[in-house]
Formats: sequence, C-alpha cells, structure tokens
Amino acid sequence: LVDIRLVSAKTGYGMEGLVSRLQRSWKCAGDVYLLGATNSGKSTLFNTLLRSDYCKSRAPDIIDRATVSPWPGTTLNLLKFPIINPTCDRIFRRQERLKEEAAKTEDQLSSEEKKYLNQLKKQGYLVGRVGRTFQQQKSNAEIDFDPDVLSYSIGEDPSDIPKKHEEREEFTHNEVKDARWCFDTPGIVKEDCVLNLLTEKEVKLVLPSHAIVPRTFILKPGMVLFLAALGRIDYLEGEKSAWFSVLASNLLPVHVTTLSNADTIYEKHAAQGFLKVPMGGEERMKEFPPLVPQDITLKGIGTTEAVADIKLSSAGWVAVTAPAEEELLLRAYTPKGTALVVREPPLLPYISTIRGPRIPGTPAYRTKKPPSFVENLRTTGS
Repeated sequence: LVDIRLVSAKTGYGMEGLVSRLQRSWKCAGDVYLLGATNSGKSTLFNTLLRSDYCKSRAPDIIDRATVSPWPGTTLNLLKFPIINPTCDRIFRRQERLKEEAAKTEDQLSSEEKKYLNQLKKQGYLVGRVGRTFQQQKSNAEIDFDPDVLSYSIGEDPSDIPKKHEEREEFTHNEVKDARWCFDTPGIVKEDCVLNLLTEKEVKLVLPSHAIVPRTFILKPGMVLFLAALGRIDYLEGEKSAWFSVLASNLLPVHVTTLSNADTIYEKHAAQGFLKVPMGGEERMKEFPPLVPQDITLKGIGTTEAVADIKLSSAGWVAVTAPAEEELLLRAYTPKGTALVVREPPLLPYISTIRGPRIPGTPAYRTKKPPSFVENLRTTGS
C-alpha cells in the first residue's frame, strides 16, 4: 500500500490529484487494474480516467465503441485503455493548465460549464472539474459526458449507442506496441452484503445516486428506528435521549416507533409501500431472510460528537450521539447472512450537528443539505 486518495469519480472531486499521483507511478512497470466490490464505482472511475490526462488522447473515441463491438484484447466486461507516457514536457503542460484553471472563479465559467457544475453539486458535496491537456476540446464534450453510461457491471446489458457515420478509428501499431493499459474488471461479490438479497429494482433504491442528506432523530429508551425493512435499531436502556443520524439513500424511508409496536409494524409493512424495500408483498417475504439481532453497548462522549456508527451491511449506517458518559444498550438487526458492524470511531463524528430545527410533535429534525465545495476553483465571498 503506497497511497490512499479520497475521490469521487462521479463528481470529479480529487480526480486531478489522483491522475498526478498515478503519473508519478509510471516507473512501476506493468499495467493498472481497477479492483473492488460490485457496485463500488469502478466503472465510473474507469470512465473518468478515460476522459482525463491519464489516457492517451485519441483513445476515448476508440474505446467508446468497445461497449457495442469487439475490440482486440477486451471483452464487454473487461475494458481497457492505453495509459499516456507522462514525459517531462507533458507534466509541465498539465501543471500549467491546472494552475490556470485553479485561478478561475465560478463567475468566470461559461454558462454551459456553470450548468454542468450545478448538476455535479446535486450529485455530491465535494466537486471537482476534470479536464484534458493534450487534446483540443470538442464543443460540449465535457458537458454531455456521463461516466456511468460507458461501462457497466457484469450483470447488466450494454445500452445501445447510436452509430456514427464516420469511419471507425483504430490504434496504430506504434501506439500499442509498448503501451501500458488500465483495465476495468468485473466486481468482486461480497458474501455478506445485503445487495445480494435484493432485486435489481430494489438495489436501485438502496444505492444512492445523489448526495446523501443526513436524517437525524432523537430517541428515548424504548424507541425503535427502522431503515426500510433492511435494518432496525432498538434503544433498550439508557438514562437520557440520544441522537441517531441515518446516512443512507434518500429513497429509503426511516420510521420511528415504540418497542411494543415494532414487531407488529415489521410483520404488517415489510415488503409493502410503508417500508418500501424489499418490495413484493407476502410472497417476497417468504424468501427474504429474517432480521437477526446483535446487542451493542456504547458510552456517549458528548452531545455534538458521535461515539460510533452502526453499519447495516450496505444499506447505510446510523451514527449514534449521546451525552458524555451516558451508557446505552442497543439492539441492532440486519437480515440473516449480512454483516452488521460497529465502527469506532465513527466516519463522520459531527454529523448530528448538520440538521435543521426539530419538527414539532415528532422525534425527527428537518433535513439540511450542506453546501457543496468545488476544489479546483478560486472561491469568492465569505
């Protein structure tokens, strides 16, 4: 392990820094493989790297056709592109472009660039612009590019792309004879992942496609929180109220009830519209594994800092915030065969403070979406 990078291939955040780091690894002989679990974003990362300075300048137009027609050395589920050789001249020209772009403000962008940037802000909080140095930009090339369209997971069918009338381009012998390649690989299936139990329609609801808006609830002992029908947390014992911040797809419903009503609600509403996922009614629940419990003991560290995350497999997680020294006995449930993990310290310890005012008569707070940050633009104002 030589480096760790926080990036979003979907919004571009951190991608220019990743490309620079990868170019510094050119001396490490060999090809590059994108490895990871299914639905973790490898194909989106591949497509964004394809449109960056990491890829040879002519490759994107040729690789685009790999999803619908055979291409030497690949299959429909194993795409690759040739990596550009980062010569000193190319690195210098790239750094000059990055400096020039970082000096711009959002007001200096074109109307199309602003529109595209606003789309990215809806998809994530951390946003970055990914450009190219070694190719003349085509009109609207960056605006129309959707990195999720080109490559796809092993279980998906390729979408039809309208055929262009120009002659098909091919790599020359000199372009590929000594090339190093970046490969997109089929995803690794995690055995204890809740996504394995879901249908394609259900997976689309569970996997977030836009920025997650945290939802915070204040629970007293004897209250229960449901995340759809995929997870449940019971607050069994404690002296004071505690805050439970849910970080999951905005399409998954969260419901709070009492311990005495929880079993009835699950039996009545699982696979129905109220709990939403899974879906399909009684017949669906006959094949869906039951929820199994795990007791958790936590000690609070303050009213503004979470003590731990309760990760409900891949459905999402709940950050628990409690007063200092307050001891909590919780019981968390996930479907049988899936992983329930207590993460200490929590990933986002101050997430409970990102909330709106309390909704009167309910345990819920109004949601509050944090502002987006664009990393490679000069900020203006406060």
